[in-house]
Amino acid sequence: MKILLVKTSSLGDVVHNLPVASDIRTRFPGAAIDWVVEEGFAEIPRLHPAVRRVIPVAVRRWRHNLLSAATWRELRAYRDTVRAETYDLVLDTQGLVKSALLARKARGKRVGHAVASAREPLAARFYDVTYSIPKDLHAVERNRRLAAAALDFAPGLPLDYGIAAAPLAAPWLPAAPYSVLLTASSRVDKLWPEAGWLRLGAALNARGLACVLPGGSAAERDRAARLAEGMATAVVAPPMGIGELAQLLAGARLVVGVDTGLSHLAAALSRPTVCLFAGSRPELTGVHAGESALNLGGAGQPPTAEDVTAAVDGLIGRMPAAAEP
Repeated sequence: MKILLVKTSSLGDVVHNLPVASDIRTRFPGAAIDWVVEEGFAEIPRLHPAVRRVIPVAVRRWRHNLLSAATWRELRAYRDTVRAETYDLVLDTQGLVKSALLARKARGKRVGHAVASAREPLAARFYDVTYSIPKDLHAVERNRRLAAAALDFAPGLPLDYGIAAAPLAAPWLPAAPYSVLLTASSRVDKLWPEAGWLRLGAALNARGLACVLPGGSAAERDRAARLAEGMATAVVAPPMGIGELAQLLAGARLVVGVDTGLSHLAAALSRPTVCLFAGSRPELTGVHAGESALNLGGAGQPPTAEDVTAAVDGLIGRMPAAAEP
């Protein structure tokens, strides 16, 4: 059996689709699974041992360069790649017009969300078969339910993201056990107050944990540096790709982050994770990994530093340490 998964972006959404690959591997151990994903997130499905081949696309880049000859060469190359195979199932769990059009280029039965459950109802017009999946389920479970319906097996397998990463070995890492603080978001309303991070950093240092603060953009690294200066034992991570960030998270004793894709990646890597919500709601898209992942706060109701510290103490007390690099 050959299956093509289409889940291109964003980072959190790609992470949320990993259990689909695990479910398919469990039900159909011999299945060959390929995955279409935005080029910037290609390292995530590559972490999953059930994924045979990752097919990168660049929709974000292509749509800004539609008149470029290079764009059309890449589009033709994508079409030729996915049409070189005949798939038993082409499964688009994203439910957007862009993902449906990518699925449409592949050979095989194209399956996706029905009009009532697709994020963009127009996407349903491009599938051969559609299924209605309740919208009140967490995104992870919606993906898994769609895969179960498409492949005719009963849902309810144990949740398994199926990925692992070797802990990062880098000279700049603290010698002490460390926590990772994910302080950055592309949306200002999702940020947690800097005073809260400083109080949390002090609490973590008092518990023997150094703090590592990554940042993607220059502004995010400036923020991380400003916060690290106010903590007794903290370091700002250098610019890192997603593969290295996965390794950094894998080696952490604890991860605390705002509602960002890296928080979901930490939870998928089975690290104790606390996700802080200030401008969004956690019910349908919060971190989702059982007792090792907690969501605090909500839209317009950020958690207090005391709430976060109490949650951290609970997780540290019952979760295993990270593996040694």
